[in-house]
Amino acid sequence: MNIHITDEATQWYEQELDIQSGDAVRFFVRYGGIGGRIAGISLGLSVESPDNIYASVSKNGITFFIEETDAWYFDKVDLNVEFDKNLEEPQFIYES
Repeated sequence: MNIHITDEATQWYEQELDIQSGDAVRFFVRYGGIGGRIAGISLGLSVESPDNIYASVSKNGITFFIEETDAWYFDKVDLNVEFDKNLEEPQFIYES
């Protein structure tokens, strides 16, 4: 399982979350929401320090990560975080 994040999505997170080099952003599984990989479940995010990293990527000195407790959601898929110019926000794409 890998995480890929585009430069545009990284810049959006930097601006919207007021984060910078040295910070970390966790993608976590949550009940509810739309656009998830499994019906009724979607991704949330928070700015926090990693504990037990399952997968991560660093962009502009910011660590984007998923914890071991959420590994089940990403079984056999990669997470691609891209920027949707029409919606002007990041979008999650799951790739086998």
